[in-house]
Amino acid sequence: MALKDADPGLTPHDLEAIRRQLIADRDRLLAEVSATESEIAGLVADSGDGSGDDLVDAGSKAFEREHEMALADVARDSLLQVTRALGRLDDNTYGDCETCGKPISRERLLAFPRATQCLACKAAEERG
Repeated sequence: MALKDADPGLTPHDLEAIRRQLIADRDRLLAEVSATESEIAGLVADSGDGSGDDLVDAGSKAFEREHEMALADVARDSLLQVTRALGRLDDNTYGDCETCGKPISRERLLAFPRATQCLACKAAEERG
């Protein structure tokens, strides 16, 4: 059975609520990226003088740095998605699938405001 999206039927109230949520997400993600980058800087500075560290300490510090870098990458990617969604709201293309151009369902957009694809195109992308 093929996945289908219905006409989004987003009301002005829906769009305003989505915009508010995206702005709140953007602000949260900016703070998260900043905090994570500060943490990484501290870990890098701390690892500069590795004298006295045994292999376990050195490995633990390397793992922690890699973990923080991965968190920063995820936050940056989410921030990019939020920024793109806000741009689509501004240029009146929000709710259109970036793959096929058809409307993304209202339910999908309300649940995941950063969605850029309708369900059918997203499912096809994931099947690869």
